[in-house]
Amino acid sequence: MAPLSYEQAIERYEPVIGLETHVELGTRTKMFCACPTDFGAEPNTQVCPVCLGLPGSLPVANRAAIEATIRIGLALNCTIASWSRFARKNYFYPDMPKDFQTSQYDEPLCVDGWLDVEVEGELVRVEIERVHLEEDTGKTLHLGGATGRIHGATESLVDYNRAGIPLVEIVTRPVPGTGSRAPLVARAYVTELRDVIRTLGVSDVRMEQGSLRCDVNVSLNRPGQEWGTRTETKNVNSLRSVERAVRSEIMRQAAVLDSGDRIVQETRHFSEDTGDTRPGRSKETATDYRYFPEPDLVPLAPDAAWVAELKAALPESPRLHRRRLQEAWGLSDHDMQSVLNAGAVELIEATIAAGASPDAARKWWMGELARRANETGTELSSLTSPEQVAALQRLVDEGKLTDKLARTVLEGVVAGEGTPAEVMAARGLEVVSDTGALTAAIDEAIAANPAVADKVRGGQVAAAGVLIGAVMKATKGQADAKTVRELILGRLGS
Repeated sequence: MAPLSYEQAIERYEPVIGLETHVELGTRTKMFCACPTDFGAEPNTQVCPVCLGLPGSLPVANRAAIEATIRIGLALNCTIASWSRFARKNYFYPDMPKDFQTSQYDEPLCVDGWLDVEVEGELVRVEIERVHLEEDTGKTLHLGGATGRIHGATESLVDYNRAGIPLVEIVTRPVPGTGSRAPLVARAYVTELRDVIRTLGVSDVRMEQGSLRCDVNVSLNRPGQEWGTRTETKNVNSLRSVERAVRSEIMRQAAVLDSGDRIVQETRHFSEDTGDTRPGRSKETATDYRYFPEPDLVPLAPDAAWVAELKAALPESPRLHRRRLQEAWGLSDHDMQSVLNAGAVELIEATIAAGASPDAARKWWMGELARRANETGTELSSLTSPEQVAALQRLVDEGKLTDKLARTVLEGVVAGEGTPAEVMAARGLEVVSDTGALTAAIDEAIAANPAVADKVRGGQVAAAGVLIGAVMKATKGQADAKTVRELILGRLGS
């Protein structure tokens, strides 16, 4: 099977994508019991008879989770069902102790919505088929192998702490017509969806912790022909990987079709190391799960007045919020897109709220900090806080630090040496503005450069740059250049 480049694949085939996104809600307790939902607890310490599926236990639905799901549906322009119910989704994997998952099947809570995303300056509407509420599964750990997956493992362990945590699944309709931009559309959609949910405050949507997980569906067809067989790449756990998974699967499927073989409907796994997808298992259909109504839970019938109240209280959408910020900050579309790509919108906004000007906040996050994040391969937000950046800029505004000294101080802050003020004091980096201390350095510079001093006395003010440089060098860059210049010109009568 000869490999194809992405450009060759797109020339020959049209991609159709779809995304299924799972969001763990940030409720205090689980979906159907009172067990806590704290992340990182010791394995199997946040469990009870209900979430372990022990005989005789009965579930009770979490009202906060239902409200959060309705708010998500409203933010995605969905219709909220007046009558909905839970179902049992039967399957036999060790991560679900009951051997079924309490979910929603033919009567979900939210249907027929949409989310507009911006891709290369154009709006793309992604239609939402359904938003439904279910419970999460446990977490299986495969040990002894090289990949962390079951193949090659010598043993498997199951942690049921996550089993029963409220989980919202957001399913798009197929998205055709995106062409070569399909990977970008997929990434933009998950990015925008994450921002919407974070704005609602119903989840921390941290992909690295699994509270936001994405399944990527891809199929290819020849232009003008019916859509092809789709594959589903499971649990893609970063925005970059969503884009890479779509791109990789387009190239793989194109090569398979070019060779005369057929695409098998299956689940696949994405490899962060290679950027490729690998076969998982054959894809089940709804019939395989043998859905039937959950007999232990009453149907959900949200009151229309309550739904209207929730809708009226929705926050401003992230897209409109960004547009308003762009106007307030005076940024071009290109500059705002750069801020978005860097994931710096909220960081800059918080830095401004902490007292920095828009230009200063953007300078630090998009300059020095973005460079460090790229060099180290870390998230921008993990380097420092908006409050620390605002405090650093405050020292610059007060004349205690030059921009050059501030970059050195920032280095110490990122390294964990303390606040900007503490790092400045510990490293002795405060600007020298005492005229008495500067006079000695100026006298030495004039004595060492008599010809330059004569030029300045003769009216060639630009020549003072040499003397200023000498003073800055003598004070290890800690002198205030403006003060030094004024003192030199005053001393030489210019």
